Amino acid sequence: MDIGVCVASHVGDIDYVVRAEELGYSHAWLADSQMLWSDCYAALALVADRTSTINIGTGVSVSGTRPAPVTAASIATINALAPGRTFLGLGTGNTAMRIMGHKPQKIAEFDDYLETLKPLLRGEEANHSFGGQVRPIRHIMPDKGFVNFDDEIPLYVSGFGPKSLALAGKHGDGAVMSIPPDAQVMDRMWEMIERGAVGAGRELVRDEYLTVSLTTIVVLDDGETLESPRVKAEAGAMAMASIHYSYDQYRQLGRSPGSRLDGIWDDYTSMLEDYDPERIHQRIHAGHNCWVIPEEERFVTPDLIDATCIVGTAEEVIDRLGQLEERGLDQLMILPNFDPRFEVLERIGRDIIPHV
Repeated sequence: MDIGVCVASHVGDIDYVVRAEELGYSHAWLADSQMLWSDCYAALALVADRTSTINIGTGVSVSGTRPAPVTAASIATINALAPGRTFLGLGTGNTAMRIMGHKPQKIAEFDDYLETLKPLLRGEEANHSFGGQVRPIRHIMPDKGFVNFDDEIPLYVSGFGPKSLALAGKHGDGAVMSIPPDAQVMDRMWEMIERGAVGAGRELVRDEYLTVSLTTIVVLDDGETLESPRVKAEAGAMAMASIHYSYDQYRQLGRSPGSRLDGIWDDYTSMLEDYDPERIHQRIHAGHNCWVIPEEERFVTPDLIDATCIVGTAEEVIDRLGQLEERGLDQLMILPNFDPRFEVLERIGRDIIPHV
């Protein structure tokens, strides 16, 4: 089991990825949300210059905000700086689009996007639709070091549901997920991925296909429990982001949040119902995956953290990672709260990575 780090892209926080490399983290996934953090490609360029072994890429880049040729040229530029260790994680933009008040890109559009993107990542020609017209395009000046298509750029497709995971099976070299830390869930994820591969006439070899899930890990001290304030301080933002996601699904698609939020749902929705409807999209993701804003602290319960994060003694965490690996998960990427991120990085690097 590899452990990677998901990074809230920050052009002033490159030391974080440098230290992750030193501690043995396998991948650094720099997140792409234009109204939240620094531009991920600008941060990746700095990371590429300061590191030499860790795999670096987007975690994930957003199809809805960047046309396919722009994405291809951007990641191929990073590949020129970090040849052989650059990857592209790509999704429809659940957060990036919703914080602008829009829905993520539709599945059919995402399918077309991926179809266009794949040859472009190899420096080949692709048909690109823009403004109602389709034109054959390719990068016409790939020499002189502007970009690098000679070293492969793996494509890892993000998916939360059956349709997007099917596209990961159809197009991707791997799948990026955010699943409950439950080994049995991986069986269902593989079913969705392989269904997409089979539908596309593709033979997918599990050992050659990367599966990654986003969460965070808290390693408990002796005698410490899930109710410890440190657990909330390190994992609360990840847990709260799951409520933000559920609220978006409820508000825009009418989907139920599920029974795990029964205890807090009415209170949470009541808190937001009087917010300016023209700006509610700016409010929902406040603190997104970095910190919990004061008025939302009460919703981050031990049960919610347990359902969304991996918390336990070092031995318990190692055992859970082993169970996930047995079911076919290759990597966890962790995204702890922003302020204690270095402490979490060090603890997992010391207590977990050497044993998995």
